[in-house]
Amino acid sequence: MHNFKTNYEIILKVLKQISKATLLPYQRRKPMLSDIEVVSINLTAEYLGIDSECDLFRKLPPELSSNIERSVYNRRRRKLFPYLEDIRARLSGILNQEQEHFIIDSMPLEVCKLSRSSRSKVCREVVYSSPNKGYCASQATHYYGYKLHATCSASGVFQSLDISPASVHDIHYLKDIKAQLQDCILIGDRGYLSAEYQLDLFEKCSIKLDTPMRRNQKNYREQPYVYRKSRKRIETLFSQLCDQFMIRRNYAKSFDGFKTRILSKIAALTVVQYINKTIFNRNINNIKISIS
Repeated sequence: MHNFKTNYEIILKVLKQISKATLLPYQRRKPMLSDIEVVSINLTAEYLGIDSECDLFRKLPPELSSNIERSVYNRRRRKLFPYLEDIRARLSGILNQEQEHFIIDSMPLEVCKLSRSSRSKVCREVVYSSPNKGYCASQATHYYGYKLHATCSASGVFQSLDISPASVHDIHYLKDIKAQLQDCILIGDRGYLSAEYQLDLFEKCSIKLDTPMRRNQKNYREQPYVYRKSRKRIETLFSQLCDQFMIRRNYAKSFDGFKTRILSKIAALTVVQYINKTIFNRNINNIKISIS
């Protein structure tokens, strides 16, 4: 599992099947490593749990480390954010091709402890993307940072995602869902309970939003057991991101670096799921398993 070169070659082979573009137009001169090779190094490092670039360049094979400097790798990795998101979306589109049920939820992404929030300069270079204080109801705790909004299929593959400051309520993410899903059933928790949004999603995109009702509501009905059980799938994905992919560790100083780290971890998870299904024909959610 820790053989970097073997894992890198498998991930690179998969990415070349998904995307034919090896170099994007922003390159002024041809680099020694193509864009798709840089993305493959990034995803391999996330899969192997290498979250330090210094450690990564100590473990890189000589034929890779000699062709790119660490600072250049960092800059190119951040510039390739749209390209990486396009690859992740293509992979999830293949894996979720016949899915009709999706689950929506959010998780906190802490930037620093509350006691340091007033003097922290992390990700505060631009006002609109600055972190702030929020509350996580599932953990009953206040935190400082961002919130990851995501939808996944019932099989456990992320379909869409977004990052917002911690104070933004979960329900506002439903405005973005209309451009990403249609003709499906969307399962959420009580944070997405809204008759107005429910009607809007159904009329404009044929999305049926199903959330648990409060017991004091008129015409109360219990959410079907199969939906309550399905909601645990996205919580399992969040746990895998926290455990194996260490999504709550943050070494980034800018918001561009922060969002690139988050997307890289989710894209690495999706790539492993794709390899499990297409190459090994095994359960896609066996993440802690060798792909080489």
